[in-house]
Amino acid sequence: EGLRALTRAQSCSCGLTQHPSCPLSSPVYNTENIHDSDGSSSSSHQTPKSTAKWASSLENLLEDPEGVKRFREFLKKEFSEENVLFWLACEDFKKTQDKKQMQEKAKEIYVTFLSSKASSQVNVEGQSRLNEKILEEPHPLMFQKLQDQIFNLMKYDSYSRFLKSDLFLKHKRTEEEDEESPDAQTAAKRASRIYNT
Repeated sequence: EGLRALTRAQSCSCGLTQHPSCPLSSPVYNTENIHDSDGSSSSSHQTPKSTAKWASSLENLLEDPEGVKRFREFLKKEFSEENVLFWLACEDFKKTQDKKQMQEKAKEIYVTFLSSKASSQVNVEGQSRLNEKILEEPHPLMFQKLQDQIFNLMKYDSYSRFLKSDLFLKHKRTEEEDEESPDAQTAAKRASRIYNT
């Protein structure tokens, strides 16, 4: 049972590995239900130099649950969190094998991100041509073009701003402090001194 839960957490594409079941697989992609963990334990399972990995490419950032979490925090401040949520929902959708589940998820993606009444509408070309008819015969790559548009929008717009943001730079500084000092407490004290100045 424990192994099954672990496998479920690892295969989750929402970017939050601390929960037993993925909120993106809930009946509706309600962005209110996707909670960030408080981040207090994030440094304990941090791989060394994850910020260097995040800075090397958006793909690397999106493959790291901690990176996704930080990027989402940043996008939330920019009022464009729906972009990364849509991208994650599409990734999750592509992995769906069951036809009935695929239909449900396709409808959820459409209603949440693409329809004219969507609660977290993304701005993509061609969405006006989308209608509910295509949801009857879903296939894994049906949202690929739109997902690519959103990926490029993030890559050439918000991602570069994220790398210059205080949120990213503070995380990078903390990481460097932790790496320099074997004594974690000293690093934490030094980090708090930096932030309090």
